[in-house]
Amino acid sequence: MRPMWKGAIAFGLVNIPVELYSATRDHRPRFRLLHAKDESPVHYERVCQADGKPVAWEDLVKGYEYEKGQFVVLTKDDFKTAALEKTKTIDIIDFVDPKEIDERYFETPYYLQAGKGADRAYALIREAIRESGKIGIAKIILRDAQHLAAVEAIGDALVLTMMRFADELADLGDFTFPGAGEIRPAELRMARQLVESLSATWEPGKYTDEYRDNLMRVIKGKLKGKTPRLKERELPKQAEVVDLMARLRASLEGRSQKGAGPSNTAGRARKAGAAKRSASGRATARKRRVA
Repeated sequence: MRPMWKGAIAFGLVNIPVELYSATRDHRPRFRLLHAKDESPVHYERVCQADGKPVAWEDLVKGYEYEKGQFVVLTKDDFKTAALEKTKTIDIIDFVDPKEIDERYFETPYYLQAGKGADRAYALIREAIRESGKIGIAKIILRDAQHLAAVEAIGDALVLTMMRFADELADLGDFTFPGAGEIRPAELRMARQLVESLSATWEPGKYTDEYRDNLMRVIKGKLKGKTPRLKERELPKQAEVVDLMARLRASLEGRSQKGAGPSNTAGRARKAGAAKRSASGRATARKRRVA
């Protein structure tokens, strides 16, 4: 596997060579648009909206639309002027408590692998970060753009997760959410019971992309000239919830009939586990998700 970026982690006067690799996989099937008549692939053309004629690559420029239909054209020199120096470093600015960071800031994870001759230094900074209980907040230039990123220790790896800048998050104040004033205590108790009855140990392997699996069965079936047998899911009927208590009660009874309701002993154990998971904070939840 080839690294997508080579550079170094830099903090203080320490500089550790690393290589960046994607920590995610995309298994979803990819499709191309075909001409229905002869199943030939369809190509896209760059067409000018003014004269309707195709435009060659060498005749294209980039423009910023500052008003509807009004553009400022930027040249290669303009982009060079704005560009930051490509330092090839992951510059750690601060080490912070991960529980203080809103989950909405985190985006895509990547693995940082030690560069040649950097194993000892890599292991040292990894263990220092782990024992501190903090994560590094860094900046990295990737594909000519600057990104905010988090660096943390997960297992034997240092993981870099791309982050959003503060102004990229939509303000919660721009939306309207229901308050808790209308909630009845009895409804809340029953809703908590339902949450408890659905509580389980985190097992990432049991959550699968059913649509992708079905789609691949359809594709393989068509290749063999057969009709695939797909398991149909029973979807709940959409209806207005007139009696919330009745719906909650029915949900609990359904769980109980399936044998999923927790016993007193299991309930106590599960509550203890939930408290422990809660105390571990946001960082542990993120580590499980990346793993």
